[in-house]
Amino acid sequence: MIDDDAPTGERTAGEKTPTIAVTGAAGYIGSRVLYHLAAAHPDWTVTAMDNFWLGDVRRAGGVEIEHVDLRDRGRLESFLDGADVVLHLAAITGVQDCEERQNLAYEVNVGGTNNVAWFCRKTGAALVFPFSMAVLGDPTEFPITVDHPRDPLNWYGRTKLIGEHTVADMADGAFPAHCYLKSNLYGEHEVDGRTVSKGTVINFFVNRVAKGQELTVYEPGTQSRNYIHVDDVAQAYVKSAERLLDDLDREKTGAEVYEIAGDEDMSVLEIAELVQSIAAEETGWDVEMSLVENPRPDETLVETFDVNTARTRRELGWRPERSVAESVRSLLQDKCV
Repeated sequence: MIDDDAPTGERTAGEKTPTIAVTGAAGYIGSRVLYHLAAAHPDWTVTAMDNFWLGDVRRAGGVEIEHVDLRDRGRLESFLDGADVVLHLAAITGVQDCEERQNLAYEVNVGGTNNVAWFCRKTGAALVFPFSMAVLGDPTEFPITVDHPRDPLNWYGRTKLIGEHTVADMADGAFPAHCYLKSNLYGEHEVDGRTVSKGTVINFFVNRVAKGQELTVYEPGTQSRNYIHVDDVAQAYVKSAERLLDDLDREKTGAEVYEIAGDEDMSVLEIAELVQSIAAEETGWDVEMSLVENPRPDETLVETFDVNTARTRRELGWRPERSVAESVRSLLQDKCV
């Protein structure tokens, strides 16, 4: 579907050198996506943008990251002009940030996603949009699949749920899209000698060990989550871009939803004990651990969080490759040994 006032860079079927645009490219996942795009497809044209509110990487995967704000639709569409596939990673993430900055979360996560999806509807560009397990609230069925009912417990989850609905509605009859039901991340990577990380629970525990601090586990400690390495997530975006380019050539439209998750759904206590054990093996340190009052009493406290990724593996040819233990050992070796 092409609108009269659409940007002029529509895709030509069979075009040999596709253009992939990445929003949120300076962030934890986005900067890694740029690396894997360059490694897998050095012939592709890749453009990247961020408003640098949190992420401050300026170049990754050989691509300069432009300063663009999603909320400025004119500037955004100018940046996206000519894109065949848009990998839309830009967002205000995390429960606390969204609660403290509800207007900003709405403007970026809802308004910004609307702007990206509207561009795709006008031009026919394909889209990848990730949303969080936070859209589920308290899971009621296991293993979790994309068909699980949505019932978010917080504003972050609700903004991502609105984004999921927006992309599905906009894609209908107009462009192909992949939406990711994505689990909890861990791991680090480097960009030009700088460590790019995020304060997820596994990274948090490893960093506390490196500082000689005890591991603090929020009560009750049995709450479980599914964990996926940032590299595995970045690889999923590459697989989606490949598949969506084929979908464009076939003139396929509509949104498909995939589970992007790992094979491990450990409790917080189990992760802390794993970090303790590996720290003892690698450093000889006896790391202390304590249970502390949970500052997030409304969080999901389920004791299992297994996710069925069979459809994603089958249709995208993607599977998680990294384990929590392997990542913890590698991180501890880098920081402590």
